[in-house]
Amino acid sequence: MKSRRPKTGLRILVLAILSAFPAFAGEVIPLYTGEIPNSIPHTEKEEVEERNGQFSGYKGAVVPTLEIVLPKNAAQPTPGVVICPGGGYVRQVYQREGIDIAQVFAAHGVAAFILKYRIPNDRTMADKSIGALQDAQQAIKLVRDNAAKWHVDPTQVGIMGFSAGGHVASTVATHFKKDFIPNPEATSLRPDFAILIYPVISMIDGITHSGSKMNLLGEHPDESQVKRFSNELQIDDDTPPTWITHAGDDQAVPVANSIRFYNALIEHHVPAEMHLYPAGGHGFVLKDPAEKWMTSIFDWMHRSRTP
Repeated sequence: MKSRRPKTGLRILVLAILSAFPAFAGEVIPLYTGEIPNSIPHTEKEEVEERNGQFSGYKGAVVPTLEIVLPKNAAQPTPGVVICPGGGYVRQVYQREGIDIAQVFAAHGVAAFILKYRIPNDRTMADKSIGALQDAQQAIKLVRDNAAKWHVDPTQVGIMGFSAGGHVASTVATHFKKDFIPNPEATSLRPDFAILIYPVISMIDGITHSGSKMNLLGEHPDESQVKRFSNELQIDDDTPPTWITHAGDDQAVPVANSIRFYNALIEHHVPAEMHLYPAGGHGFVLKDPAEKWMTSIFDWMHRSRTP
């Protein structure tokens, strides 16, 4: 009888495919159950990306989803945080700035929701500048509307973003007075807190991350668009409490993004905490296990009574 074991080459191929396939930490659901707002007919396809043979994230995302990572055996409703991975409005570093972070939140009793938002693209959206904002608002809405199901405190739903995902998060935190999505239930789309990690904040030349700006607004945006999406200019007294971290030697996203946002928060009497480090470059926190650097976030959440 011939052996049914696959040949060595085939086994290696199968293992390689499986290692690159996303290993989700929780249930993944469509962000919208019906028509996706602002979407136009297209044939664009998103790509799954690998790093060192392992799943790392997505490039050119066109199918928005929400991954639900809940704490185990929570005795009472928990805070919830929507996580927006970064990637220059080109890709999303979904594993390291999404799954890894969500698992630490859940281990500390915080429900985490990883957002795969649409990447700005004139071929997929009528207005590419608001697609990611719409998706983040929809994520906040979904978490609040399903608070009882997911055992989340609807008054403690925050937003977190890394790099360009920080621009998504800070946009949601400063543009919540207008609903960019259908919201017949009139669910509040204001995050209760924001956590910004080496964030892109401004679209102003000399401060912004030029790639994120071009991908979001195009090559020659008018001044009104630049101002509209320079979120340090959009802060008011109702902006949610914010925690920020950045490295002073960040050559990709200048630390001025965080400093200007923080100064505007203080000017408007919004509680804020900022951790600046002299060195580390862009993505510096990812050099340590998430459990280590996120300790100060949980401390801030506890001290500010966010949970």
